[in-house]
Amino acid sequence: MTYSDPISQWDSLLTNLGVWQGSFSRFSPKGLLQDETSSQVTLEGLSNNRTIRQTIQQVSSQTGEILSNKVLEYSTLGRSILLFETGEFSQGSLQFSPFSEFGAELGFMQGDRRLRLVQLFDKGSQLSSLTLVREHRQDSLRAERPPLTLDQLVGTWYGEAVTIYPDWRSPDRYATTLSIQKEGDRLVQQLTAPEVSLTSTAAIEGCILRFEQGQYPIQVVLLPDGASSNTPIQIPKGQPFFLEAGWLIAAGLRQRMIRRYDAQGAWVSLTLVTERRSQ
Repeated sequence: MTYSDPISQWDSLLTNLGVWQGSFSRFSPKGLLQDETSSQVTLEGLSNNRTIRQTIQQVSSQTGEILSNKVLEYSTLGRSILLFETGEFSQGSLQFSPFSEFGAELGFMQGDRRLRLVQLFDKGSQLSSLTLVREHRQDSLRAERPPLTLDQLVGTWYGEAVTIYPDWRSPDRYATTLSIQKEGDRLVQQLTAPEVSLTSTAAIEGCILRFEQGQYPIQVVLLPDGASSNTPIQIPKGQPFFLEAGWLIAAGLRQRMIRRYDAQGAWVSLTLVTERRSQ
């Protein structure tokens, strides 16, 4: 049994069981906070954990009024979601189609903390919103990190990556190196992985890093709690692309999750990179 088969995928989901309290924060594509609600998500195992009941409550931060209460039960996982051994996951669109809404959720978990990011695109394929979900287990310490800054990213990061696939093939594991340097009002980034050696530069515009010299414009948004969002500004037609979220778990320790799509718009893989910055 590999951890990309249905049985072990379910076991990975079970690591998320519990009561998760936190907030849903919706940001504009430029990183401006638009609204925020308190939340409680309960994942409860039923029938000896063969079924999971998920209860999602959103509560007004101003009045305490319950804005929504949704209950779901499921005993199998759809093909739009994949999980890693330690509970991190992504779910979202299986296929990009022009003139349709599109998006994905990428979720990290570390001990009693979870961080999830939902990236949504409108029917014109433009990035329309980012929703950051910050959670901690009930009765645990709510220890959030400050907003991510560029200085926290500058340096050389050595990573270990694992890529899993929607067709259940065996995972791939490999080493990565990411070098990030600041040169005036621009950022220079060098990424090295098997069969990949890429150098790119970005304009620094406040909490936005804008990469425009590639085949299509990409932007990174620096967000609260050490989070980051890396997406195309507009989904390109007929070209492969990716959606990425990052989480600075601690000083010098970061995870990135990348959901890749091919030139036909089909979801093809999910990668989790755990990287440490050299001293």
